[in-house]
Amino acid sequence: MPSRSARLPLVLALGLAASPVLAQPKSDQDWPCQQRKVTTLGYGSFWTGPDLAEAGEWGNDREAAQLARKLASRRTDLSEVDTLLDEFAQKVDPAEKAKRLTRVFAGVFEILNGERSTVMSGITRYAQGQRRLAERIRDEADKVSELKDSPSSDSTKVASKEATDLESQFNWDRRIFEERNQSVSYVCEVPTLLEQRLGEVARRIQARI
Repeated sequence: MPSRSARLPLVLALGLAASPVLAQPKSDQDWPCQQRKVTTLGYGSFWTGPDLAEAGEWGNDREAAQLARKLASRRTDLSEVDTLLDEFAQKVDPAEKAKRLTRVFAGVFEILNGERSTVMSGITRYAQGQRRLAERIRDEADKVSELKDSPSSDSTKVASKEATDLESQFNWDRRIFEERNQSVSYVCEVPTLLEQRLGEVARRIQARI
């Protein structure tokens, strides 16, 4: 059986050794992104306004909840946020404006934080699947190398159905792995984009309190 060092060129030729999933071990192998993993956000990182707890339950304020959902939605362009907030602020009792705008932020924070947590869990599952696939590809690469490098092998054996099927499966798994790996950078950007939206909406709400 060939040594692992003898089989290494095959893996390197596939480009798998450069993959984040197959790179040097990290403290959390289920986190493929460069940014530090923070599962849940604290609102204090975005909000310096009134205490959210003192503002009351945002879900019980129908108008504030509707606005919060609209501001949290990525279908709402950030260029629309100022207009939506101004329209809301003009309709509320001035004495209640700070409290009700705080409820709006509370809603936006809860919605976006929840969405971000869902994305984070999805990234973890994605990385776990990639790691399992990477391990399978390693095993397949070893078996293909063994068949080709075995002293008893000849052209007939290499071309046998077993060897052909194994190499076909190996190539298919490699293709899937590489295609999925190309999307890692995009997937890892989503939590950051949600954080950026939360911070921008928070800034604009606080400017009106």
